[in-house]
Amino acid sequence: MAKNNGKMVEAITSMDDDFAQWYTDICKKAELVEYTSVKGCMVIRPYGYAIWENIQRILDGMFKETGHENVCMPMFIPESLLQKEKDHVEGFAPEVAWVTHGGSEKLEERLCVRPTSETLFCEHYANIVHSYRDLPKLYNQWVSVVRWEKTTRPFLRSREFLWQEGHTIHATAEEAIAETEKMLDVYAEFCEKHLCMPVVKGRKTESDKFAGAVATYAIEALMHDGKALQAGTSHYFGDGFAKAFNIQYTDKDNTLKYPHQTSWGMTTRLIGAVIMTHGDNSGLVLPPDVAPIQVVIVPVAQHKEGVLEKANELLQILKAQGLRVKLDDSDNSPGWKFAEYEMKGVPLRVEIGPKDIENNKCVCAVRYSGEKRDVPLADFADTVAELLKNEIPQGMYKKAEENRERRTYKCTSTDEMKKVLEENGDGFIKAMWCGSEECEDKVKELTGAGSRCIPNEQEHIADTCVCCGKKADKMVLWGKAY
Repeated sequence: MAKNNGKMVEAITSMDDDFAQWYTDICKKAELVEYTSVKGCMVIRPYGYAIWENIQRILDGMFKETGHENVCMPMFIPESLLQKEKDHVEGFAPEVAWVTHGGSEKLEERLCVRPTSETLFCEHYANIVHSYRDLPKLYNQWVSVVRWEKTTRPFLRSREFLWQEGHTIHATAEEAIAETEKMLDVYAEFCEKHLCMPVVKGRKTESDKFAGAVATYAIEALMHDGKALQAGTSHYFGDGFAKAFNIQYTDKDNTLKYPHQTSWGMTTRLIGAVIMTHGDNSGLVLPPDVAPIQVVIVPVAQHKEGVLEKANELLQILKAQGLRVKLDDSDNSPGWKFAEYEMKGVPLRVEIGPKDIENNKCVCAVRYSGEKRDVPLADFADTVAELLKNEIPQGMYKKAEENRERRTYKCTSTDEMKKVLEENGDGFIKAMWCGSEECEDKVKELTGAGSRCIPNEQEHIADTCVCCGKKADKMVLWGKAY
């Protein structure tokens, strides 16, 4: 293959040989991240950050359509503020990073580098919420947070990561619960429509809910290797935080009441989810809506008369449609370019050469399927628009959905769960649960598969618990997870 300033398109480890190494290879060779001297932290490189910018842009629009406003809270939380909600501080204590000095002087009170911002929002709400007229407050912020993880992996788990965290406060429990469920639906719609990634919506078990929450809801996705990934969470807090922070408002009947709160978040781990849902042994496969480059135009025999001119014509046609398009007229060989943009996951490649021009056509190569088709130049604009808007996203979603369905099993005992996982590899398992935390822990101990969520869409698998054999009326989704 041709060299490009000493760089070559290199092979990546096969996902069947070593999935973890395959993932790391893609993160590095597709130029998404670079490691740093700060252990557990990463540089998100321009191509990786461009994916995040597209995720952010779409999600932010969805939040604003549902009435939310962006704010920005401080990075630091005084220790005394963090201590106000007992369950919350206990849940985050192992992951907190502390600031103990300002310059050379020791601080009178330690400052926590925010792992999440509930306490800061609560302090703010206590200052600005006084009457029912002040409610609801529908806030979101785009920031970084720090959690001192022991084991890290790019995008999936790092000590500092980017995210959005929504925080809302409402007059009644009913309003807050409706908000919690609505934002879970927003997350599911985003993942399925824009990331082409099927998800299961459900409620977390009591032992797996967010620290300080009354209830936690999540969307769970299945990666190509059969492991689950929590793609987003939405929490209902009840009035517990309001009581801890003495947030009260005067209601219409002139009595003091405690408001009810929610919080919800998605992070840069979504980029990891996209890699592991759609990627293949040639590299990234990006959904069109979040791809930094939606179409790359590769001129073939570009030294010949008219080729670059025609390629530029196609470029202008696509730019006029508002697409993110690149014309690669570098002196690398077409073969090198094909491999390079396959590695980078560009959804659609357009090839144009002398024979194509002679025949008034070009070649369109679809990244996710590998399909190549001749497209008449007269139909070029409409064909590309249809591919990016409908055919490619629908095809990617269907492929991911088929992988999930193929790796989803129904079991009625832990022995059956173990056998299914041993014979077929990891995947989702649907099985009944009695509601006992002891059984939940036992299932994980015996099979390695933990509870992912109690799906909103319930199925009746059996009458009895997969673990203890007692009566059960809840179907749980189980799996090994990132």
